Amino acid sequence: MSLTETMPSAVHPFLDEDHLDVREMVREFALGEVAPIATALDEEKRFPHETIPKLAELGLLGVPWPEEYGGTGMDYRAYSIVVEELARVCGTTSITVAAHTSLGTAPIYKFGTEEQKQRWVPRLATGEMLGAFALTEAGAGSDAKMTRVTAVQDGDHWVVNGTKIYCTNGTHAGTIVFTARAGQGELGDTKNICAFVVEKDTPGFEYGTLEDKLGLRGSDTRELVFKDCRIPAANKLGEEGQGFHAFMQTLEAGRISIGAMALGLAQGALDVALPYVREREQFGKRLIRMQPVAHQLADMAVEIRAARNLVYEAAWLHDHGQPYGLAASAAKLYASEVAMRCAHRAIQVMGGVGYTREYPAERIMRDAKLCEIGEGTSEIQRLIIGRHLDREG
Repeated sequence: MSLTETMPSAVHPFLDEDHLDVREMVREFALGEVAPIATALDEEKRFPHETIPKLAELGLLGVPWPEEYGGTGMDYRAYSIVVEELARVCGTTSITVAAHTSLGTAPIYKFGTEEQKQRWVPRLATGEMLGAFALTEAGAGSDAKMTRVTAVQDGDHWVVNGTKIYCTNGTHAGTIVFTARAGQGELGDTKNICAFVVEKDTPGFEYGTLEDKLGLRGSDTRELVFKDCRIPAANKLGEEGQGFHAFMQTLEAGRISIGAMALGLAQGALDVALPYVREREQFGKRLIRMQPVAHQLADMAVEIRAARNLVYEAAWLHDHGQPYGLAASAAKLYASEVAMRCAHRAIQVMGGVGYTREYPAERIMRDAKLCEIGEGTSEIQRLIIGRHLDREG
């Protein structure tokens, strides 16, 4: 079965013909190049080295960045479609692209000086190197203002010490954007948090533990260790003390891409379950003709449709310069929980075989769980949405 059989209507109020062309191109690449290795990436915990250069050749590592910086000059909706379509067949590949684009490259493009943008963005957008983003620490997860990594200015350098965890693409990134506490203020004071860029192979910058994860097992999730790491002053992003707010804005936009990834995983679960229940027979009839099974599939289809509208709306608002924080949190929250429900339903209607590795339903469930955690847990998204409602009241 091809993915197009469960494809939503080509007409969508938030998309135009260019977006549909991107979707068609990425789907063809995903089916031809990504799907055949997705199981192996998961089972072997292998980074997608084969497909990253091919994604770069297609311009898919720089979709939302202007052509003068090496990008394709498209928008956030096009980028979200890329993430969505890759996730339909491989969560590992999808999150690799998402972390590179919305987390590893976006802060440099949005908050960097012109010199910094010219120095790094073209190399990232063209895929000459990958980007990564390091915010989380052992004592600073949801409460990111408790950053303990320190940066002390020494002439024309900053000396960095401390450890970051859960850095996606960490091992393979040419540049990593990270936060550190600079100055003598109290722990938890966001005015002391600055953003920096560290380049691969900088003395004093080392790799720690490579995480062994439940899902997205081919995605690189790495601990980063700074030991008297000297970073040039020219590598500081934005004004001193603005790093925390820059990273929060980065995460706000990144939630759209996590929503898109969750959407793709949810659609992938339906893609797996639907042909199976159409063909499998029990009690003398095909499973899809049994009301309990049909109802499960109907719920999947309805929730996927709703999630798609939330994700595309958030991306549309981003593209049109309108406030999108509430929409991004809503899309991320809903789509991530839909992905988990759809994966669960896919396994349930497929029965025992859905629980095995013969089909990717179980992998989709493991991959989808990250979407409820990364870039702000579901609980954090509800807090954000609640604060928006309080302000509106």
